[in-house]
Amino acid sequence: MIKIINFALVAVLLMMASAAHALNVEKSWKIVSPDKKTEVTVGTVNNIWLYWCIGHNGISVLERSGMNVMVDGAYDVFHDANKKGGVGKATNKVQVRTQFATPFYKKAVVKDEYNGMTVSFKNGISVEFRVYNDGAAYRFLLDRKNMSEVTSEIAEFNFAGNYPAFIPYVNDNRGGERYCFSFESYYDEQPLSEMFKDSLAITPLAVCLPGGMKAIVMDAGVEDYPGMFLKSNGNNGLKAEFAPYPLEQEIGGFDRLNLVPTKRADFIAKLNGNRALPWRAVVITEKDADILNCDMAQRLAPECRIKDTSWIRPGKVAWDWWNNTNVTGVDFQSGMNTDTYMYYIDFAAKNHIEYIIIDEGWSGKESLMEDLSPEIDLKKLIAYAQEKGVGIILWSSWRNLIGNNPDNDISVTDNVMRHYADMGIKGFKVDFFDRDDQQVIASAYKIADCAAKHHLYLDYHGLKPFGIQRAYPNIFNFEGVKGLENSKWEPRAGNGPLHNQPRYDVTAPYLRMLAGPMDYTPGAMMNAMKDNFFGNNDHPMSQGTRVHQMAMYTTFEAPLQMLADSPTMYMKNQECTDFIAQIPTTFDETIALDGQLGEFTVVARRKGTTWYLAAMTDWTSRDLNISLDFLNEGGYTADIFADGVNAMKDATDYKHTQQTVGHDDMLHIHLSSGGGWTAILKKGK
Repeated sequence: MIKIINFALVAVLLMMASAAHALNVEKSWKIVSPDKKTEVTVGTVNNIWLYWCIGHNGISVLERSGMNVMVDGAYDVFHDANKKGGVGKATNKVQVRTQFATPFYKKAVVKDEYNGMTVSFKNGISVEFRVYNDGAAYRFLLDRKNMSEVTSEIAEFNFAGNYPAFIPYVNDNRGGERYCFSFESYYDEQPLSEMFKDSLAITPLAVCLPGGMKAIVMDAGVEDYPGMFLKSNGNNGLKAEFAPYPLEQEIGGFDRLNLVPTKRADFIAKLNGNRALPWRAVVITEKDADILNCDMAQRLAPECRIKDTSWIRPGKVAWDWWNNTNVTGVDFQSGMNTDTYMYYIDFAAKNHIEYIIIDEGWSGKESLMEDLSPEIDLKKLIAYAQEKGVGIILWSSWRNLIGNNPDNDISVTDNVMRHYADMGIKGFKVDFFDRDDQQVIASAYKIADCAAKHHLYLDYHGLKPFGIQRAYPNIFNFEGVKGLENSKWEPRAGNGPLHNQPRYDVTAPYLRMLAGPMDYTPGAMMNAMKDNFFGNNDHPMSQGTRVHQMAMYTTFEAPLQMLADSPTMYMKNQECTDFIAQIPTTFDETIALDGQLGEFTVVARRKGTTWYLAAMTDWTSRDLNISLDFLNEGGYTADIFADGVNAMKDATDYKHTQQTVGHDDMLHIHLSSGGGWTAILKKGK
């Protein structure tokens, strides 16, 4: 306990030194980005404090911010087992200019260009730094021969002023446990000094710097280690907090679908041998739009571990849960039954939708192999889907898939996956992780590896992406987003809905989506303005216009993109459905055309020779100009959906037009309140 208290005193000295610069810097090193705009200074103070600070074009992005790691309750970056001083030494300075293929992403190739440096200490701990043109990151490297416990880690992010921030607070804890959460948060917009002192926030979190710049704090490349939460440091800064390792847990949480820790250890991770800890990163942008095309999470993620990825087929999926299997005009009673899913398969096949999902209810509460619903004939559905060229994905809770034992040898998971893969199932939507402590992160990797062995796809819910999606691209999606499902229970407050969903829709692409793909589940065909929106489980609607929903298919990254509404609704709106069905879920190139965090987005994505464009706004109507100078020479046929002239009154109103456009053209578009605009540009007239 004394050692832990002393470690905390180091953090106090750290803050004192940052504020008053009372201690003298003994040693420091500098490293700059390839474009020379961003400079990172790494320094030590009196052999008790290691820090970094970041500047960009003469503006302070990050003030002196401490970093440290305590291993086995005693070791830190300055002391070996005998408490002898370990003064840091800069080694291994590198200039990296490379790229790697990303076939399941928003672009086919990612450039990985940075200047790097490693600061090494005598005690077997090093710190690796990278400086990119759009940010900087560091991680600890541990050189250990035996099993070690990481007692705690210090990661601070101190800013020069009381800047505004977009803060996604933890709320709705499962079973009241501090670290058990779905990772779904709206953004509180408040100055750093007004952060709720007793609350945790998830990453990425944005801080608005002077001159329109943004600094976005995130973690990346998380493996066999807990994810990073953030909280106020009491001043103009943030500090990390990590979920301790779970020792005991019980079934509980929402509808008893969670494994909720009831006892946690006095350490955050158990590690064996030489290990790299996750990256702590700050993304830096001068223009908000650039965030929409930032690759920081991909660059810092583990490399792909699936040797042959030829079997991986991203696509769109018809989903049953949001629309409550509510189909009409049929001669059977709709619900979770074979006839209903035959109808979904027919709809998917007719509209070139690659998959359907059978959500919660097909299996027993406590098993994926027993007490299966007698109303659903899986063998019949699989055979029919195969005949129609449609794949079936099954819902599962995390705890059922692992047999209620996160530390198991994966045998339960392997048995389930082998059984359903042999039947012809294409994957699992794994729900209610709702934690990211070391145990859950390790389990997510085990499940992904097992699924890859059986050529199964995964959609993780109750988790935000953390780098595993590059290592295992058979993980198509992550939830961890306040998606369309929230409209089903959204309450009214005053003259409108309690939450400003359109503003969230143009905030999440800059922040939540920075970490990786998000399963927002778009596609509502019943759309409403503020005055006529209300939550409804059986007949749900969306906030904002029809084209706002349609624009999500190009704007939101999701290799497995949902069509959340009922097949009946899509067939009644076939013109819109035909357009949505054409949009790919992975792309060869992405260009961020315009945008402002929390205000609007404009993006263009290319697949082959075809371009897909989309714009979205919050409740503020806008007129925008889009230059098409990114097009190749020659004509393109533009298929355009825009908000209708009466969309302010009836959110389903839209205008569908076609026109010929080219490299020299400028498109003038109008976005209604809560509106959108989207187009497909095909080569040739």
